[in-house]
Amino acid sequence: MISKLVFQHRLIRNLPGEILSPTPSRQTPGIFYAETSPTPVSHPELLIWSPETAALLDLPPTLTREDQQVAARVFSGNEILPGSRPYSTRYGGHQFGVWAGQLGDGRAIHLGEVQNSRGEFWDVQLKGAGPTPYSRTADGRAVLRSSLREFLCSEAMHHLGIPTTRALCCVTTGDPVVRDMFYDGNPQEEPGAITTRVAPSFLRLGHFEILAANDEIPLLNQLVSTSIVELFPELAKAYKYDATQPLPAELVLQWFQEICQRTSQLMVEWQRVGFVHGVMNTDNLSLLGLTIDYGPYGWLDGYDPEWTPNTTDFERRRYRFGHQPSIAQWNLSRFAGALIPVFSDTKEAISKLEAALSDYRAHFAGHYLVMRARKLGFHFRPEDPLPLELQGLMNQLDELLILIETDMTLFYRLLSKALDTEKPLSPEKLFQEIRECFYLNTIPENVSTRWTSWLKDFQLFWLSNVQAPASRRKLMDSVNPFFVLRNYLVQESLDALETNNRAPLDALMLALKTPYEENSFTQAYFQRRPDWARERPGCSALSC
Repeated sequence: MISKLVFQHRLIRNLPGEILSPTPSRQTPGIFYAETSPTPVSHPELLIWSPETAALLDLPPTLTREDQQVAARVFSGNEILPGSRPYSTRYGGHQFGVWAGQLGDGRAIHLGEVQNSRGEFWDVQLKGAGPTPYSRTADGRAVLRSSLREFLCSEAMHHLGIPTTRALCCVTTGDPVVRDMFYDGNPQEEPGAITTRVAPSFLRLGHFEILAANDEIPLLNQLVSTSIVELFPELAKAYKYDATQPLPAELVLQWFQEICQRTSQLMVEWQRVGFVHGVMNTDNLSLLGLTIDYGPYGWLDGYDPEWTPNTTDFERRRYRFGHQPSIAQWNLSRFAGALIPVFSDTKEAISKLEAALSDYRAHFAGHYLVMRARKLGFHFRPEDPLPLELQGLMNQLDELLILIETDMTLFYRLLSKALDTEKPLSPEKLFQEIRECFYLNTIPENVSTRWTSWLKDFQLFWLSNVQAPASRRKLMDSVNPFFVLRNYLVQESLDALETNNRAPLDALMLALKTPYEENSFTQAYFQRRPDWARERPGCSALSC
């Protein structure tokens, strides 16, 4: 099956590229991509396979021993299938708010696009398959710990219902990779691995930024046109547009608005489940509103809007949890600036691009409030006014969650369970029912008093609502996950793999497929982060 994959190249067929060149890492002006050969590895072995992602490519959910060997060769880059033209793309980006110039796919190599039986196109990409023209001084490789983290989180986010790139498989290479994990001048050898990523497209805002920054306007127009036709066909159809025509200004503005709206919704979803990306540079923001590039990501254990999982960002906390929606808007404003040369009427374009950015903020604010209400069991639409009493309860809850260290995931599910009674509970009893979400063993009296007061008011509002309590609890449990992929769980899997024990990894794979269900796969993970994981590297925070 794997050897019969048919690759197409829609995105690059009309864009300028560079044929295979032995020249090392370099600047590549005037092109979108460069053909890039994966560097063979000594002993590829298939470590893990995603049945759900395999289905996107019409591949089987499980593989025979022979197919596993083929998969290891193909998805390590050791074997290039007929029709595949491996390549890497060029992009730039603002990193931590500063323009970094040309970046590009430094350790990602595209094999091509596969069209499945439903007519969908999926870009297949190897991450960690060796140096590319955009690797700069790096080796283009990836270590097992980062590869497995990306694989697991990609699939966990999908099952949480959050737009994301996907992971098909992870292949160990048999070759060591040298990394300075703590950036302290003590590099060590680690096992190497390659992740196969799948997405409708891996285009980022930075793909457009580099062209505008280098005044490559004809190529910028060409990339915008290709992106609209190939990735936003409904827009192209609405404007009866094809790539042979000049770009209509209104079409480009509508396209930008769509990207803003998708990004806004993604930010709402991240906030809903307590996900922190960690490195929201413009080159890490997807054109399609997908979660992309899982580096030093993390999940809120203790609820803290100021928390970041990125040790590189500890001083400024630019990419902290509560700041992510604003950073997304900032990134989109850089993208808007890169698009200005596409328009003939610059003044009018700037005005309309600014209006779209304002719409981003309004879209986020409205959908964020609706999301918060649903987490508490109340169904509203973005156009519906929220009762002032409910808004007040939500504002008070924000204050309470950070008053002492509170586990956000546990809190919402424990609250839902506590409300599953035929008669009201006393505020003190409600407080005891959610007690396990607090990390302090002893709760200060002033804290418990404020919590019981809120729980009293919330239960009164809950009971006064016309919607049936059972339907409200069902809504709560559909938007508040029972399981999230906490960093320490991935680290435990990595530790076990060092002794050839893959049981923790297999158990995680089962749990992440049903994150909203309380079942035999997820129950073991419904607990606070253990104290030993608070400061351990890889369990709380990581570096870039």
